[in-house]
Amino acid sequence: MNREKGVSSLAMVLMLLLLGSLMLQGLNQVQRQQLAMVNDETLALRKAASVHSALQWGKVQSWDVTVGQQCRSYDKTSRVCLRLWGDGTALLIAQSEALRLWQSGVWTTGNIHFSTHGWSDFCPLKEIARCLPL
Repeated sequence: MNREKGVSSLAMVLMLLLLGSLMLQGLNQVQRQQLAMVNDETLALRKAASVHSALQWGKVQSWDVTVGQQCRSYDKTSRVCLRLWGDGTALLIAQSEALRLWQSGVWTTGNIHFSTHGWSDFCPLKEIARCLPL
């Protein structure tokens, strides 16, 4: 009789170990998935910060105020382009990989004034071709 109680106790302990192991494996898998999501979110925030920084940098650069497009590299993955048209409109385009931000403005001889309404994550112009950096 004592021997049977020992075997059933041992079976119960092994069952608890098995269930605990399965639970830990499940928790580990969930933790890995959440870590991957956090890493993706962190990367997206870094990219967004980079393109925002490039746009602000472009606003304070000394640009040649003539009709056409000029581009400058901000860092390894970001560049800023200024497009000026003969009707006095200006568009500052910051691009970092797949992200783009636009800042509209006006220009006169020697001066560029950007909109006080800030940047836009969609093109503020109707013609999409005017919004793309060359």
